Amino acid sequence: MANIEKRNANLMNLIKRMHGVVENVDIEKHRQSQNHFGTLLGSSKEVLIENVSIRDHPSEGEILSGEWLSVNRAHMKKYIILYCHGGGYSTGSRLYARTLTSKLAMSTSMDVLCFDYRLAPEHPYPAAMEDAMKAWNYLMLLGYGARDVILAGDSAGGNLALSLTLKLKQEKRLLPRGLILMSPWTDLTSSGKSHMTKADIDPILNADYLAEMIRNYVDGEDLNDQFISPLFGDYAGFPSTYIQVGENEILLDDSVMLYQKLLAANVSVKLDRFPGMWHVFQMSPFKTAYEAMDRNAEFIYDICR
Repeated sequence: MANIEKRNANLMNLIKRMHGVVENVDIEKHRQSQNHFGTLLGSSKEVLIENVSIRDHPSEGEILSGEWLSVNRAHMKKYIILYCHGGGYSTGSRLYARTLTSKLAMSTSMDVLCFDYRLAPEHPYPAAMEDAMKAWNYLMLLGYGARDVILAGDSAGGNLALSLTLKLKQEKRLLPRGLILMSPWTDLTSSGKSHMTKADIDPILNADYLAEMIRNYVDGEDLNDQFISPLFGDYAGFPSTYIQVGENEILLDDSVMLYQKLLAANVSVKLDRFPGMWHVFQMSPFKTAYEAMDRNAEFIYDICR
């Protein structure tokens, strides 16, 4: 047990040092560093990548950049994954997310579509959700049904996946077959106790970073709004949901409280808490990350039977 704890501590120190490399006062350089890491660590001979221009109307509207990731072998075509990347709504991209989307494609043998939504502070709320809806509508135009799509996301991307589903529900549209959320940022009011209890051990996130991301994205907005803090949404009739979170992250309670909220709404939901793990540990190239991705695949196979 002591060896496992020591290994996890060493891993967290390494992650902290790596995160320090991509954290940069200059937000544009931060984004470029993330893209570099994602392209470097997310490439695999097993995964084919096809760039795509996304628009929600055949002949008009702004275009989003996106990419399809698919395994280079025979694989399931009926169901697909729509992926919302993380980055606090200020950074991140489809390139940065490749450390996750490529693993998802390999573990599930399903095609994954990841898209670049507009980022804050240049494009504050609700730009990201408008773009997520554009990506959703694009899939519907391609002929997919809502029930053919599993919606997934990490961190702010988990927030976006939840917000998009709540918006679809509000508009009385069909909802995705299921949701996969990795370390979702569900509560921008930071009401969870883990913001305090995990502050000294979280190697990735801290209060100052979250405050900056909130200012960039929703300055002056009501943080209790369900499309900003989806924890406060109405989850009656929500699709099956699977949540993964690390025990050593300040956003632990963002997942725990969401799980409790979904249970109370009689939603089919599962929460896995990973001891010794940190925020979106699934990005890292080690055993526990791949095991977590295999659990994501098991959840998808279960709801697609």
